[in-house]
Amino acid sequence: MTTIQGVDPKMIANNLEPAFPTHPGVILKEEIEYRGISQCKLAEQMGIAYSALNEILNGRRPLTEKTALLFEAALGVDAEPLLSLQTRFNIRKMREDVLFQERLNSIRVVYHVNK
Repeated sequence: MTTIQGVDPKMIANNLEPAFPTHPGVILKEEIEYRGISQCKLAEQMGIAYSALNEILNGRRPLTEKTALLFEAALGVDAEPLLSLQTRFNIRKMREDVLFQERLNSIRVVYHVNK
């Protein structure tokens, strides 16, 4: 986190979080549309089902290490930033999950009480 004396850390651009987490599929979808590549051809080239590719590109299926490497091979897009984006997406979604947050809070309470 970037800090500047006298400035609220939440007001520094580098510390801002987007209103909605970005699924890596959104970026990949824009990339293949920009290149004019059909999803069917790309799925065939990557050796995965069209439905699986489409679900990734529409943010309904997570990007795995395997699919990230397949995208890297097919499009030349580095797999590691894509996976990092997926991880941030997953964590952000869990932080928004009320039931999971209740579970975390119960663990925190137990840990802090027994400390």
